[in-house]
Amino acid sequence: MSTELAWFKSSYSDTEGGECIEVAARPHVIHVRDSKRAPGPTLTFPAASWAAFVVYASGH
Repeated sequence: MSTELAWFKSSYSDTEGGECIEVAARPHVIHVRDSKRAPGPTLTFPAASWAAFVVYASGH
């Protein structure tokens, strides 16, 4: 089994170098990083907390 994370860039990202994040999901944890500094630090959140944040941020 591979331990590599599959990163997905925000759909709000553009090619102009704006503020961007990438997210990688595991069953119980979500990893978040700055797409412009991919080798840099990452934040991790419990999956349930991330799901609640996404609902809140989307305004629903």
